[in-house]
Amino acid sequence: MNIPNLISLFRILLIPVFIYTFVTGSGSTRIVGPIIIFVISGASDVLDGYIARKYHLQTPLGAVLDPLADKLMLLTALICFAVYEYIPLWIVALVAAKELLMITGGILAWRRGIVTRANLWGKLATTLFHLAIVGFLFSRTFAFVLLIFSLGVSFYALFNYAKITLEKRRAQQNAQKKAGTPAS
Repeated sequence: MNIPNLISLFRILLIPVFIYTFVTGSGSTRIVGPIIIFVISGASDVLDGYIARKYHLQTPLGAVLDPLADKLMLLTALICFAVYEYIPLWIVALVAAKELLMITGGILAWRRGIVTRANLWGKLATTLFHLAIVGFLFSRTFAFVLLIFSLGVSFYALFNYAKITLEKRRAQQNAQKKAGTPAS
């Protein structure tokens, strides 16, 4: 287990700490502690990615742990915000459904030898979600609007990933036809 993978694991271990601080917080300061933890998680995400790329420490385990930590922390934050009525539950349902589609599609593509890496739209959606969560420290209305915008960008990213993956699949099938091998 290398340093970037340990950082990703640390981010996963921050999730119960986030929940605990959210549940035990009270009044207007309920969200301050959890958002600090959320920011630490986001900053460590940037750090583990930087270290992995700079020192060529990318691993298959890291390729699973890193996005898993991101998705789990985001969903945890959204669930906590919904339970305490900062946001409506339908936002959590839409984000969870989108993530489930991404995971399912990614697994199906991977089984066919197709990997679609994170791109600008996916990274933008993640950044916007993070800004929206932090925005709850300043204005619930602004944060909610940014959250809705993040959701839209997130679904655009989903469709963009699907388009890229389908294009890769078509190219793969065409290459197999030219080579005379059966398509999988």
